[in-house]
Amino acid sequence: MINSKFDNMKIIMKSKMILIIRTDDETEAKKIAVAAVDGGIKALEITMAVPNALKVIDYLSKKYKYNDIVVGAGTVLDSETANAAMLAGARLLVSPNLNPQMIAIANRYQAITISGAMTPTEIANTVNAGADFVKLFPAEFLGPKYVKTVNAPLPQAEIVPTGGVNPDNVKDWLAAGCHAVGVGSFVTKAHKKDGDFSKITEAARIFVNAIKVAENK
Repeated sequence: MINSKFDNMKIIMKSKMILIIRTDDETEAKKIAVAAVDGGIKALEITMAVPNALKVIDYLSKKYKYNDIVVGAGTVLDSETANAAMLAGARLLVSPNLNPQMIAIANRYQAITISGAMTPTEIANTVNAGADFVKLFPAEFLGPKYVKTVNAPLPQAEIVPTGGVNPDNVKDWLAAGCHAVGVGSFVTKAHKKDGDFSKITEAARIFVNAIKVAENK
């Protein structure tokens, strides 16, 4: 049975991470995704900058159709791209900025949305627009203390930091009140030195374990 939006939300909230795949090669994107899933990753974001991104999304959504893996599209900047991504099988749409039309069409067809924001005003507007999560971007320039400060007046914002999150600091982000994190190069570039994709699987396991350790403290 194909998961509902509610099921997919639970997967993200439980795993607390979304892997962001950004590469200039379609085949490499597929290999990264598969290796990462083998390492325990449950949510994938294929950015639209990947060549033939829709084909990658289609491949992964079919491969994991009956598994608890959420396949999504990243850098979704308009409703047209949102529609194309969902037709390809994406059940998660991510944008670096607020685009109400993208959120509206995603909500219409029950896809999860993660919409980018930085300032308190942008975060509040993103929540008001109906996004499921707020992508704090670029997170590396703000830090966990910023999340804790913003969450005081805006506790309803489900914040997902993206940029600079790694196994050493993920506990700080989660402790600050983040509901999940966007993960990138630590996992997706683990194979770069020698082309060994098993290193992506190992890096994914390290990150998954770091979240488990953080959750137990």
